[in-house]
Parts: sequence; C-alpha cells; structure tokens
Amino acid sequence: MAAAFGFATSIATSTPSNPNLRPLAVSCPQLQTFYKPLNNRRASALNQSLRVRCESVSQNLNTIDKEELKRSSAMALAQLKASAIDRYTKEKSSIIVIGLNVHTAPVDVREKLAIQEAQWPQAIRELCALNHIEEAAVLSTCNRIEVYVVALSQHRGVKEVTEWMSKISGVSVSELCQHRFMLYNKDATRHLFEVASGLNSIVLGEGQILAQVKQVKKLGQGVDGFNKKIGGLFEHAIITGKRVRTETNISSGSVSVSSAAVELALMKLPESSYATTRVLLIGAGKMGKLVIKHLAAKGCKEMVVVNRTEEKVALIREELKDIQIIYKPLSEMMACAAEADVIFTSTASDTPLFLKEHAQTLPVDTEMGRRLFIDISVPRNVGPCVSDLETAEVYNVDDLKDIVAANKEDRLRKAMEAQIIISEELEHFEAWKDSLEAVPTIKKLRAYLERIRASELDKCLSKMGDITDKQKKAIYDLSMGMMKKFLHGPMQHLRCDGRSDCQKPEEMLEIMHAVNRMFDLETEIILDTVRTKMERIKK
Repeated sequence: MAAAFGFATSIATSTPSNPNLRPLAVSCPQLQTFYKPLNNRRASALNQSLRVRCESVSQNLNTIDKEELKRSSAMALAQLKASAIDRYTKEKSSIIVIGLNVHTAPVDVREKLAIQEAQWPQAIRELCALNHIEEAAVLSTCNRIEVYVVALSQHRGVKEVTEWMSKISGVSVSELCQHRFMLYNKDATRHLFEVASGLNSIVLGEGQILAQVKQVKKLGQGVDGFNKKIGGLFEHAIITGKRVRTETNISSGSVSVSSAAVELALMKLPESSYATTRVLLIGAGKMGKLVIKHLAAKGCKEMVVVNRTEEKVALIREELKDIQIIYKPLSEMMACAAEADVIFTSTASDTPLFLKEHAQTLPVDTEMGRRLFIDISVPRNVGPCVSDLETAEVYNVDDLKDIVAANKEDRLRKAMEAQIIISEELEHFEAWKDSLEAVPTIKKLRAYLERIRASELDKCLSKMGDITDKQKKAIYDLSMGMMKKFLHGPMQHLRCDGRSDCQKPEEMLEIMHAVNRMFDLETEIILDTVRTKMERIKK
C-alpha cells in the first residue's frame, strides 16, 4: 500500500503513565512522514487528512491528561490528609516487650545491655522521646534486660527500641535480633506476670524477682513516660506475683543443694530452729558461701567457719554484717567439731576429713543425742563408715538431690496452678485496660455537648433582651439539666466502675466507637494523642 501511495510512515506510540488507561492514538509531534514527490492535488489531500487526524488525537489526549491530572490531584490530597497525624492512628497502640534473658542470650551479651537502677528513669525518658513510643519501663537484672513499651505502631516501635538498645550497648542490631524476644499485647502481659511469679526464673518460684518488679514501679512513679498503662501493667504484675506465692506456696521447698542442706538440718533439729544450735561450716568456697547465706536466711545468727585462709571468710563477713562469723584455721577443725551440733562440709579435699575413728571421739550433746553431718562435697568429706555410729547421722549430696528433685516436681505442679491465677489476673488487666479506652471519649463527648450548650444559651439570652438574673439562672439551670440528662445514657454504657451490671469490654468498646462516629470525636482524640507526643519530643 505504501508503494501505491508513494510514501512510508513510522509511528512511535506513547503510553500514558496511568496503567488503567489503554494506549490510544499518536501524538502529532511523534508522527513523521517520509514521501516521494507527489503531484500537488494528491499531496494537498493527504496533508489535509493528516491534519484532521492529528487534531482529533490531540483533543483526545488533552481530555485524558486533564482527567489524569484530576485523579493525581485527588490522590495527592488524600496522601496529604494521611499525614503525620494519620500515621499514629492507623494502628491501635500496643503493649510490647522486647528483651534478652538467660534463656535467649549469653551473659557476655546481657552484661553490655545491663542498666543500673539509678539509670532506669533516664532510660524511660529516652525511650519515650522516640517517635512511636508513648510509655515505657525497663526491668534489668543479672538474668534479664526487658523493655516494656506502649507503642503507637508495632513495627516502628520495635525498630526504634531495638536501635536504642543497640545505641546504649554497642551491640549491633543484627546481633540483638539473634538473641532478642518480642511479645505483643496479651502475650507481653502474660510474660511479665510469669516473670513476677518466678515462673521465668532459673530457679522456679524464686522470690527476688518480685522485689525487682516492685522496684521498677517505685522508681518509675513520677517519671514522664511511666504513665497509666505501663504503671497499671506493673501494678497488676505485682498483685499476680503475690497471689501466686500466697495461694500456691511455690517458693517453698529447696531446689538447690546448698539450700536443701540447710533445710534438711533444720528439720532434724529438736526445736527446728538455728537460734541455739552450734553450727560449724568447713570450707568457704562457692558452695560454702551459699550455705552461709541460707543459714542466715533461716535465722542462724552465729556460726564457726573453718577454712585454709581467712581472706574468703572476711569477705563473707563484710557482706553479712548482721551475722557473727567466727573464723578458725584448718588445724583447729577437730576441736571446733567437738563443740558443734551440726557440721556442714564443703571442701575440695581428695580424702575424707572425718572417718569413723575421728567421729567416735567427739562428745555428743545430751539434748541432741547425735551429731549431724551434712556433706555437700564431691569427693565426700565424711566417710560412709561414720553413719555406722549411733551418735552420728550423715547425709551426702545424693540424699540432698533426692530432696531437690522432689521439691522441683512439687514446684512444677504448683506452676500449673499458678497459670490459672495468671490467666485470671490477665483477664482483669485486659478489662481494666479496655476501660481506659472510654476515658477520652467520655471527656470529648462532655466537652462537645458543653460547647453546644454554651453557644445555644448565649443565642437564647441575646434574643431575650433585658431579663432578670433570676430568669438567667433559670435558663442556665435548664440548659445544664438537659445536658446532664442527655449524657446520662451514654455515660452509663461507657463507664465500668466495678458494677455487676457494667458492659462486657467488647460491648463497651463497640458503644465507644459508635459514639465517636456519631459525634465525630475521633479526630479530637487523635489530635490530643499526637499533641501530647509532640510536646514530649520537644522536651
């Protein structure tokens, strides 16, 4: 056909940027015509045809460009509306715990992240200065570093806290991610309740962690950022920890060899008391030190410690200033044993310190009738032949391990009982937390209706002209009475003050969202949240 008309054309098409639009015609500047000389009439007709087609294509493209421009403008406007304020409200704020503990990270990593108690308030302030963190708390012990936050966005909150942890410790984000654990909302709450109950400790049910959780609340009070949700979370954790210990008695029963040794001896004493018992400890190493601490915890105020040197004994004495610890050299061991009712042995000696011939020469207290040997050493410091004597009662590590194993099984059973208590307290906390969601709605609804009441009252009074103060008061009282009666219904459904007939949390939240939509209160609540956050960041 090109040969018949004496020309050839090449067309470059242009595809609009909007993928929803189909490629249409050609734009005129992109149409090029190459032709051989034709006669004037045919050339004139051809040029006229091309001009008409180009004008038609241009008009179509102009129409499309305008429509595309309108759509682009609308999208840009929508993006502008979804600005900094919207990013805080697309997600509901979450309770998050990010941490490392003895189960997830080695000590050389944990020690770099450790935060001293005196620095906890500063850590809260630094965390709450992050863009997406509303509230915060830090629990740092020898076995764990855990950061609890209320975050406006889960993803951004985790990112910011992880980067903060990396910054203060010098541990890279990638290394932190290898060892950290993260829990959200109910799972985070349950974790803290388990921690406070001693279920997450190396020694199941140990009591020290509850005191540390209490310290978090104590140091956090009055710090900007340790606010209602985080404060309530730790308050409920303390209540849970106390309930678990009281109702299950999970911390009873020794679960370490040293504590089992002290408790076993106590059980064998006539009055089950160390108050008047003469106690001798041989060896002041690591296990010996633990025995001394457990003896002190059980009420033993005075003891004799035999050791090769006095240095270790002096350090223990300095640590336990309320206990009278008398040092004796190893050369006086037998003389000290003759005056003791209970003898604990904890040395690294390869040969027994007490054999049958040694023990039978030792005088026995008439009230006791026998002498207790509690041997926690391996190899044994007390020969098995000593137990043949009627005046001696010997217990070794294997005897103690049986007691420890039985106590551990008992604690595992109690841990299952503790989970029931934790679940109950978790539901109480969630109900309390949900009730907090209604507080901003109640305040904003009251303020919204108060503005209408005041405005309409002013209009009414201006129209009435000169009236007496008594009449003004009557109109004012009328407006206030109407507003209170109007508020009564919504308030009854939004409040839950411990009444038996109060709404379930899910029903209350549904009512709250309906009230927010009806009176357009959500925007004001959002603005308050963002305004508070921005003011904290400025500080």
